[in-house]
Amino acid sequence: MAFTERQEYKLEIIPPYSIIQCRRADIVEKDGVEVGRTYHRHLRAPGEDVSQDCAELQAVAGSLWTQEVIDAYAANQAANQLEA
Repeated sequence: MAFTERQEYKLEIIPPYSIIQCRRADIVEKDGVEVGRTYHRHLRAPGEDVSQDCAELQAVAGSLWTQEVIDAYAANQAANQLEA
């Protein structure tokens, strides 16, 4: 009767600035049979530090977040701040 815990990740890319939404599932199993599952979500925007995130998210961010994308996102955020 051993309990084990593992995590699964689902990544979604939100256009136009390639914002990454990460859903983490914490799964508890007893003798290989799932007995519990909880979800946690968080977003990462271009240019944010992802060094503490899962390897999959780091790889996707490294591929999608070019300097051009980071600059475009920052310009959009600055323009939205001026409007508010």
